[in-house]
Amino acid sequence: MRMLWAAFYSFVHISLLRAALTFTGNNRRVPACWNDGVAGSPHMKGIVFTEFFDMVEQQHGLATVERLLEAVRPENAGAYTAVGNYDHMEMVGYVGALARSADQSMDAILTGFGEHLFGVFVRRFPDLIRSANSAIEFLAAIESSIHVEVLKLYPDAELPRFEYALREADRLSMVYRSRRPLAPFAHGLIRGCIAHFGDPLDVRMRDLSDGQGTAAQFDILPVAA
Repeated sequence: MRMLWAAFYSFVHISLLRAALTFTGNNRRVPACWNDGVAGSPHMKGIVFTEFFDMVEQQHGLATVERLLEAVRPENAGAYTAVGNYDHMEMVGYVGALARSADQSMDAILTGFGEHLFGVFVRRFPDLIRSANSAIEFLAAIESSIHVEVLKLYPDAELPRFEYALREADRLSMVYRSRRPLAPFAHGLIRGCIAHFGDPLDVRMRDLSDGQGTAAQFDILPVAA
């Protein structure tokens, strides 16, 4: 399990969407806090790009992938490899372009990508996922166990914080806090986790950051009868 989350944070959370970009198409704007002045590498692992484009092709077709590449015009012409390092501004551009093309909000795109990426890691690390018996068990271990192990492997990682207001056998209330506006992405990961374990649960997200996406409460509850 710790390898799963180490991989996830090293590939995604440390670098994903932390640049300033204004996207005004269809009255959508990226929050100013995306340019938070965090020092560090301006690159992202290529696995984020390859999996993003796999999702786009599956859901919207190859023509949409080509339109996104045309909109962003990356220096490598879209020839991403999973182990390469690439400018994270390109990913910001792809998310904005897809939101405009699909007439969806950027939050919806990030949530969908979170669901998709959790499924990717399930396929890559099946034995590690099996170490948890339920979605509640997996999610409740993030702060007390998983993050501890991630920091052993990546001491400079800036991880989000999770506070747990309630934990019972069939429900969990957790608050996400981060300098980066990835609450919708975390929402998608939680939804992907629930879907994987097949538990009869719903997740409700309540923004705690005035729309900035840096803090949110997630209530994981039994599906209403």
